[in-house]
Amino acid sequence: MLLIIVQTCLRGIYSCHWNSPSSMRRKVFALLHFALGEPLDLHWLHKVFLFLGLLIVTLGTAGMSKEWKEEWKTVHMSFQATAPFLQLSAVVALTLISWLVFQSYHRAKTAACKVFIMVTFLAVSAVVFLCPLVICSPCITNNLPPKPALVGHRGAPMLAPENTMMSFRRSVECDVVAFETDVQLSKDMKPFLMHDTNSNFLLRTTDVKNRFLDRDNYMHTNFTLQELKMLNAGEWFLKTDPFWTVSSLSEEEKVQAKDQTVPMLLELLVMAKEHNVSIIFDLKNEKNSTEFYNSDSYYTVETIKKSGISPDKIWWLPPVYRHNVSKIAPGFQQVYDNVSEMDANGGSFLNVKYSSLSARNISELREKNVSVNLWVVNERWLFSLLWCSGASSVTTNACHLFQNMSWPDWHLKPNQYMCLWISADVISMLMLFGLFLLQKKRNRVFHQSTWERSVPLLAL
Repeated sequence: MLLIIVQTCLRGIYSCHWNSPSSMRRKVFALLHFALGEPLDLHWLHKVFLFLGLLIVTLGTAGMSKEWKEEWKTVHMSFQATAPFLQLSAVVALTLISWLVFQSYHRAKTAACKVFIMVTFLAVSAVVFLCPLVICSPCITNNLPPKPALVGHRGAPMLAPENTMMSFRRSVECDVVAFETDVQLSKDMKPFLMHDTNSNFLLRTTDVKNRFLDRDNYMHTNFTLQELKMLNAGEWFLKTDPFWTVSSLSEEEKVQAKDQTVPMLLELLVMAKEHNVSIIFDLKNEKNSTEFYNSDSYYTVETIKKSGISPDKIWWLPPVYRHNVSKIAPGFQQVYDNVSEMDANGGSFLNVKYSSLSARNISELREKNVSVNLWVVNERWLFSLLWCSGASSVTTNACHLFQNMSWPDWHLKPNQYMCLWISADVISMLMLFGLFLLQKKRNRVFHQSTWERSVPLLAL
């Protein structure tokens, strides 16, 4: 975009009169002239559409900045993943567009225009050629960390209905090291797996409205485990296709998905024990408890003990009754969702959103032997970036996409990148010099030809 602006400014300057009050207006409209391929004297309707487009983009950007403030961190991460390639693309674009720039330079009628054109072009070129000095990407490193382990977010929800036994079985096929799930208590105090709570409880992922027509209040405390097991927890997945992946399933898998029910926590613990997989979970209603021995934490711990799973396979995340849980189940791995709490308790396991930590933060934590799990990571480029940053593990909906990755999407050693950067810059500068001389020669021929055509006319 910067190059386009520069070129359009040059087009405006080509016919500029520095003392004209309308020269600035012509420069501004030069950008629209170049980008849209329309005449500079735009129709009023075009001007209205351009104004509305600018207004929509401005309001949209402002709205997204307000509502998705945290997501701007992802933009920064995307630049870390793509900056080296954007720089190389900018070098190529600069080289290609230089032909028009040099043409404008040689045909400019005043020295002031020529100076402005060349100074602007040289300034842009310097930025493009030297910006690798400030590019900082974790994938430019001599020491590539080990590949992050995979944690199945509610199982493998791209391949099966979330928080069902089929979903967790599919995640086992991805070689996950842990299941991530959500635990709630039924009316008869039995832990079961379900993410949605409060007013959304059961409505998104089950057929509760069709099964219990007489229920007005769909809350977890209104359903016994037996009633929950009567619900279908798979048909919604086939109907809504939340990740657009249903078409990749076989007919047998679709039939299996359609028959899924709401699982008990005990069922998942038995599966985890069988496959030597850890479990990390949220207790969705823990904050509603008034005392530990009547809380979700207590009944969950009792169910875990009953399953016979090794205590070190439980990654305990809920913070409310952490101290009580540590007393009755000292073998659980305590996991924290913020650094300050982890440090205060002498912990060494952090579970946070992928954008909460910079590459440097992750590296520093790993040097202190802190395990860092980041959620929720579904894109290859993001997984590759976190791999280069040194993340211990990632929670993902897309374990099948990362399972067979043996290398990040890209990784360069600093000396390799430096050679690539310098080579591209040198080649581009040589081409720019050659194009400048060629354009100068063409311009001389152009003026000579114009003069020869004008001589007979002068004679007449």
